[in-house]
Amino acid sequence: MRITRVLGAALLMLGLAVAPAAADSSPSPSASSDGEAPTSAGTSFRTATEFEQGQQATASGSTGDYLYWSFPADAGQRPTVEATVKLPETHAGQTWQVDVYDGLRRRQACQYGAQTRTAAADATTVELACVLRTVRAWSEPWANDPLPGTYYVRLTAVGLTTADLGQPVDATVEVNSKDIGGAAAVDGSLAKPLVPGIAMKSEASSEDDSSASAVLSSIEPEDGWSGGWWSDRWVWTAVGGVLAALAGVGGYSLTRGAGRPSRVPPGA
Repeated sequence: MRITRVLGAALLMLGLAVAPAAADSSPSPSASSDGEAPTSAGTSFRTATEFEQGQQATASGSTGDYLYWSFPADAGQRPTVEATVKLPETHAGQTWQVDVYDGLRRRQACQYGAQTRTAAADATTVELACVLRTVRAWSEPWANDPLPGTYYVRLTAVGLTTADLGQPVDATVEVNSKDIGGAAAVDGSLAKPLVPGIAMKSEASSEDDSSASAVLSSIEPEDGWSGGWWSDRWVWTAVGGVLAALAGVGGYSLTRGAGRPSRVPPGA
């Protein structure tokens, strides 16, 4: 009975700990329905159109244009960028490419996905995808790890023929993230996320000068930027400690010899 109670308590505590961890591992919620998805794209990093994760941004342009959007990504997220281009009715074979850059304008490699794809002459659409590496809360200065902040999406056609330049196209871009949780946790965090102009905003706030608090990018996650110190790794560490203690108690109960008969001296 005692062993049963010990195991029951261990399973109960394990279930209580796993519940919030499982909730954290669910995909990021979609953007609020109150915010309208953008219907245009920028032509450079500085004019990139902002949109939230979960929104479907659309834009009309011409082949040969560079289309730019930006979105926020926080520590522990693994963003997936998906782009669809509706091609002209008549065109030659076209190669389209989607690139993702972080707040320092460093090009981020895709773990997997069709980042570049060639559409045949009779194709009506082309679909692209880029699954980024998990965003880290902190990294070495020399590393190219993705960090919290603004991310830029650039969509364009490469290697176009002269006859295909300037033809009208429609593009759709969407970003969704999977929350990786404690598996990607690190011991450290950035002082500020990599958002263009955030240093200007911080300086202006300290001087109480609202007129100088312009920020080049105003988007951020719904719950704000995380500090980078909390993750479900703390939960699993605590659960491991509790299970180790319960295992010690159970082992002691099994081996202390309370139920064994007392030793009888020979010849008694």
